[in-house]
Amino acid sequence: MPELPEVEIVKQSLDRKIKQKKIKKVIIKNRNLRFKIPLKFEDFLKNKKIKKVSRFSKYLIFNFFGGSYCLVHLGMSGTIHLIKKNNFSRNTNTSFYSSPNLPKKHNHVEIQFKDLKIIYNDPRRFGFFQFIENGKELLKKFSHLGPEPFSKSFNSIYILNYFSNKKKDIKSFLLDQKFVSGIGNIYASEILFFCKINPMRKAMKLSSKECKKIIFFSRTVLNNAIKKGGSSIRDFKNTSGINGNFQKEFTVYLRENLNCLRKKCKGKIRKKSICNRSTFFCDTCQK
Repeated sequence: MPELPEVEIVKQSLDRKIKQKKIKKVIIKNRNLRFKIPLKFEDFLKNKKIKKVSRFSKYLIFNFFGGSYCLVHLGMSGTIHLIKKNNFSRNTNTSFYSSPNLPKKHNHVEIQFKDLKIIYNDPRRFGFFQFIENGKELLKKFSHLGPEPFSKSFNSIYILNYFSNKKKDIKSFLLDQKFVSGIGNIYASEILFFCKINPMRKAMKLSSKECKKIIFFSRTVLNNAIKKGGSSIRDFKNTSGINGNFQKEFTVYLRENLNCLRKKCKGKIRKKSICNRSTFFCDTCQK
């Protein structure tokens, strides 16, 4: 599943491409996504003008003039393809985990503008499109989620209170979207390495100083990933068809049995399953 940096990259790309454009037509080829697309969805979006494309956590938000929205989640395998009008090239601008060519199957949603169209492809159909009438309804969609790592509310007081008397390990908490929203498996491992915290440590035993490290390195790692264009695991590309480069800077992720990259550390990178997800960490400097 794409994590916060990858969704942010696609948000930025889409915002540049479709901001201020009016939707001319919507074609639904398969309504059976994670949530079934209602019959009137096409009418809701037709003639709507996009004010901007924004993001919260791993969600894309099409902001329309007039105060309504379209909420998009790419699920596990969703990709967005941008195709310019009269473009006869096989290459399309792609987003998540896809080849640079528009697939022949699983193209479920098509949104047409005057000079281009976007096509949503999703083989596993875990993503969704939802029309949201107003800002209050939009906020309700996020009520089950914790703050983003960049939010002021993600602070040491919040973390210490949240961890109080909880026996769960810190890696599990970083993956828990109710605690902090947007961090996934790749970046959780990287963040804990920079914090020098073992992913199996009980969260309730972390000190205030260690909680502050989690805040700092969460923001640092995610910002760096955004600057590098995301992580190209399974051919992640942004909507300009450009590979992300952050995977070249992995310190622990996918580095099982290799030497630790931290200076003067003689440890090895180990792999362990936590929350049914592969977790990578140094067996020496992460305590």
